[in-house]
Amino acid sequence: MWNYNYYIYIVTNPRKQVLYTGVTNDLKARVIQHYNNRGNKSSFAGRYYCHHLIYYEHFTHIEHAIEREKEIENWRREKKEKLIKGFNPNWNFLESEFIYS
Repeated sequence: MWNYNYYIYIVTNPRKQVLYTGVTNDLKARVIQHYNNRGNKSSFAGRYYCHHLIYYEHFTHIEHAIEREKEIENWRREKKEKLIKGFNPNWNFLESEFIYS
């Protein structure tokens, strides 16, 4: 059986005002894409400068990752904040763990 890597993630803007939830099979590449796309008005994350990684979960099946992403996307901000704080209490920007690894 194959082991696959899928991630759901949350990125935010520099002032931590906007949250964007996504799913990917390459978290490092996706974080770099968000960084390179900042300011691009044609995408939500780009328009609001959401490129700082603050939360992620790992999955081995894409179906589970997509299901979890949809679940989190439907949550109110308060519930998302609680999830983030449980994983990353200070809302540190985590992208350096992936970009420089």
